Amino acid sequence: MKRILEEITSYQHLVVNIKKKQMPIDALKSFPEFSSPTRSLKQAVLSSKEGIIAEFKRRSPSKASINTNADVMNIAQSYEKMGAAGMSVLTNQRYFGGSLEDLQLAKSVCHLPLLRKDFMVDEYQIYEAKAYGADAILLIANALPSSQLQDLAHLAKELKLEVLFEIHEAEEINKLETNLMDLIGVNNRNLRTFEVDLQQGLDMLPHLPSVLPKISESGIQDRETIQKLIQKGFNGVLIGEFFMKEKLEA
Repeated sequence: MKRILEEITSYQHLVVNIKKKQMPIDALKSFPEFSSPTRSLKQAVLSSKEGIIAEFKRRSPSKASINTNADVMNIAQSYEKMGAAGMSVLTNQRYFGGSLEDLQLAKSVCHLPLLRKDFMVDEYQIYEAKAYGADAILLIANALPSSQLQDLAHLAKELKLEVLFEIHEAEEINKLETNLMDLIGVNNRNLRTFEVDLQQGLDMLPHLPSVLPKISESGIQDRETIQKLIQKGFNGVLIGEFFMKEKLEA
């Protein structure tokens, strides 16, 4: 997984450099959504009984196909109808089959706070997220050095975007100042073995900042697991593959 993460972030830099020439930041600032108010994912999670952040993704590096023909507008409406607290939209095309247009389309048909889930490596992507309708962004502790994470989080705050900070190990918490996080996510996937272990996330709970909503990510497949995680101290869960395999209808 570590090798995959390095491969993805390297590719992201190439993509961003091309995009900067095609769509400069000043152009992104002219998008209608850039000046629109954002919705709070943090408050939506805290106000929800189970804090479900339902994810839209067509595939992943570990699964070549999850639901390649999924219609993001239908799924977004389905997630809102089922009572999700928020929606996560994968915008990475090469590895997840997503796009910024998916984010834009989801925004057009639902009122859920939207998380742009991607591998953020450059400030340009923060401007992009705001321009295409995101309310929050994901920052992955393992993907970048602390100084760069701080810079990206500061810019997100300036643009009124919330930050979901994802960690895999307890010591990664220190890579970003708590006041720059709005939610903290624990990925239950082991980066060395690629296996999912819910206990890994539960073991980290005592180390997480008490002031932040805590989100459990990966390997959540049923209602019983959600309830167990909430009872143990998580405020919410991020679920993608399980919902994407279901035949959801608005």
